[in-house]
Amino acid sequence: MTKKWFVLLFSCLAMAWVAPVLAQITPAPTGSQTPPTQPLPSALAPQPDSGRQQIAIFTPLFLDSAFDNTGNYRYDAKTFPKQSSAGLEFWEGAELAIDSLQKEGIQLDIHVYDIKASQQQMDSLLASEEFKTMDLIIGQVAANEAVKLASIAAIMDIPFINANYPNDAGIQNNPHYVILNPTLLTHCIGIYRFLQKNYSLSDIVVFKKKGDDDRIKNYFTEFEKSTAVKLKLKYVTLESNFTQDKLQPYVTGDNKTICVAGSLDVNFGQTLCQQLALLSDASNPNVIIGMPNWDVIDFEKSQYKNLEIVYSTAFYVPATNKLATTVQENFKNTFYSRPSDMVYRGFETLYHFGHLLTLYGKNLGSSMSDKKYMLFGDFDIQPVLNRATMTLDYFENKKLYFVKKVDGVVKTVY
Repeated sequence: MTKKWFVLLFSCLAMAWVAPVLAQITPAPTGSQTPPTQPLPSALAPQPDSGRQQIAIFTPLFLDSAFDNTGNYRYDAKTFPKQSSAGLEFWEGAELAIDSLQKEGIQLDIHVYDIKASQQQMDSLLASEEFKTMDLIIGQVAANEAVKLASIAAIMDIPFINANYPNDAGIQNNPHYVILNPTLLTHCIGIYRFLQKNYSLSDIVVFKKKGDDDRIKNYFTEFEKSTAVKLKLKYVTLESNFTQDKLQPYVTGDNKTICVAGSLDVNFGQTLCQQLALLSDASNPNVIIGMPNWDVIDFEKSQYKNLEIVYSTAFYVPATNKLATTVQENFKNTFYSRPSDMVYRGFETLYHFGHLLTLYGKNLGSSMSDKKYMLFGDFDIQPVLNRATMTLDYFENKKLYFVKKVDGVVKTVY
């Protein structure tokens, strides 16, 4: 996106803390659901109480650091604060959803708030009469923010959709809390099952980084207790600056070696892939199963050649998805850039849960299996029970995709 567009949109959002962005949507004549469409600018002025259902979106815009007390932009017109990009992109996706919902006649008011506003502003907002009218909270959050919004949602008896943070944040006994980005435990169970399905008879080497905790190993070990097919896992600890010779003893000669990167350290993962590639053959490449944060790595680089790389992810947008192609063209023509993952997440989260709120009201627990309004991928939202009390702690999306890349090209998505 060009920086002028960023600054313009950013300036509009700076006003939104005082006057939240509202998408006042009027009823449409009866008829079937229409496909999502291109975005139109949403109103940036406060509206009277409409009787419509209310949705609050929290996203990290860092407006206080971008604008001074008089509302003047702290940077020049060619500069945009990088820390605000993800939050703004999430909101851009939400705007796509707003326009689609408007065209379908869905009755909602949408409010956007800066989750990185000062503590005083946040406390004032959450205690306000305006906020007490909310029916649904959607957040792009960090750990402490997830805890705060989940607590507020429980008090208000409304759902809180955590769109990005892959952790329960220690939250228990809160059926209002929904995690869309699966936890590390869910990924580890998914990886174990993937290995069972594809490499159950193979020797598998799990490379760990020295100094890391044992969460990944413990998750594998715990799941192993409840499954009939036990994998032949061998755990090997490596220094962070290891070299190819440290891998050599574990890489078989003529047969491909199946490996797991047992660390969330992206730099460790990159080094592991690069060193394994040097020991790999194009006719029978070694296989490395990585972590969910590997989607940030550029595997097209030559140092990853001849290695089969697989990693799990909850969000995958197929190249054949027509709506995604339309979004990409819109960004290309308007902003001269490609939409990020956060654009798609903002779009799908608001569109999907906006529809569910309209259909089922604030009690979404019984409607989590409704998938009519998915846009790019799929959710499999399941209740997570507390093993000690056997009560519902929260809901979590359990859907995982496994992306296989060779020489940087996606070969298969499982």
